[in-house]
Amino acid sequence: MYLLCPAAGKSRLTRPATALLYSCFLLTITLFNCHPTSAIPAFARKYGMPCSACHEAWPKLSPFGQQFKDNGYQMGNDRDAPIFQNPAYWPIALRITPNWHLETFNNAVVDGTGGPNSAVENYKTQGFDYTGMDILTAGTLAKDFSFLLVPSSDETGAFHFESVNLRFSNILNSSWFNIKVGKFELDNLQSEKRIMTLSSNGGFYQNYHFQPLVQPGVPEASYTFGIGDNQIGIEWMGHSKNDRTRVSASLLNGTDGNPDFITGNGGAAGRAYSGFFAASQAFEIGNLGLQRVGGFAYIGQTPTFSRFTNTGPDGVPVPIPGTGIGNQLYYRLGLIGMWYVKKFDLTTMYFYGHDSAYLGTNTPANQPLPPGAHAPSWNGGLFEAHYTFNPQMIFINRYELIRMSQQAFSSNPGDTGDVDALTFGFRYYPFMNSRAGFAFHNEYSIVWQRNIFISPVTGFPAGITSSSLMFGLDFAF
Repeated sequence: MYLLCPAAGKSRLTRPATALLYSCFLLTITLFNCHPTSAIPAFARKYGMPCSACHEAWPKLSPFGQQFKDNGYQMGNDRDAPIFQNPAYWPIALRITPNWHLETFNNAVVDGTGGPNSAVENYKTQGFDYTGMDILTAGTLAKDFSFLLVPSSDETGAFHFESVNLRFSNILNSSWFNIKVGKFELDNLQSEKRIMTLSSNGGFYQNYHFQPLVQPGVPEASYTFGIGDNQIGIEWMGHSKNDRTRVSASLLNGTDGNPDFITGNGGAAGRAYSGFFAASQAFEIGNLGLQRVGGFAYIGQTPTFSRFTNTGPDGVPVPIPGTGIGNQLYYRLGLIGMWYVKKFDLTTMYFYGHDSAYLGTNTPANQPLPPGAHAPSWNGGLFEAHYTFNPQMIFINRYELIRMSQQAFSSNPGDTGDVDALTFGFRYYPFMNSRAGFAFHNEYSIVWQRNIFISPVTGFPAGITSSSLMFGLDFAF
């Protein structure tokens, strides 16, 4: 995940009982007496604005912050152009999170007396750690020409490019004509790159990355995809002058953001493209705040086999990138609402997913489907609430669910792959200024997954429960 600061500046309880207990615990946490905050980097150093102008709580954007981003990181004044900036200004921000975390894993398959993967056990691990690091640089090259570059590393220091794009804003002097080219986040109102939770279980949205199981223990292998991942392509985006109405359409490579036509699972991408479409409308309800409703659709296709391969030194044929054929369709649809009652906000999302029967059963399109094969489909939901006590303190609670409506095979249990996920916590910001931002991050997340493997003990489908407890020091400079 990455941060932009355009402002300035897993004895087990039952699922319902656990969810109720955690939610009640969150609501009874004692509130702290906090003080106003000032700006955070990197745009804070450029515009000298308070953090609260663009962030309800870092990294969560306010409506003004969203508008600033939609305008291509521009305010519409002389400070937008690099030629008018202080020569000492360098639009760089660094983010990393030292932390302590506890991970539990129940019903895990392990080696046993019967041999490899012959037993099921529960285990936990804990200790001090740190996350990967993001290096963010963004700004304007000239009026209406902006850029975003995010080299990002994992915990070992292995770097990749999380984002690299150029944006041409206000083409023909119209806010409805903006073009972005490169690798970028899809135009999701519920941004995974600005997610408020960071743990290994809670640091992503389940619905954004879910793919159905072929059978318990057998994942889909034709493609890897996440609607929360940055993608490579071109985007048109338009918005009204006040940013209340927003629409976008993107033409994308089917590689899940990977370069050189290589898909995330090591297969070969084809010559087909995918599309992402989004639209939303904002409106006021009295003095409660700015409400927003919208919808999105990702319509993709991916090859199911490669036309050409190379056999490596180990004798295993390897697909040649860019030669995938036998394209099959998959799509994701969603409706989203962002509801505000002053300091309290609730985001609701309905999610629908569908994969071709060939993708759902790992069958190349040049072969017949096996008996009992279906096109898997599922429904999902998200409820994420925040209470922004003041700009220094925000409470977070999120519940996600995924329910399969049709399995890839008739023989699968009906709930194979179903997911429930609960995450809650709070962030406290003792200070923020135009050079640095700092947060005490506190989070607990638990995920229940049903029938995702065949138990080596019972021989029947079984599920897994995993959880993360995290206390971190999240800072950006």
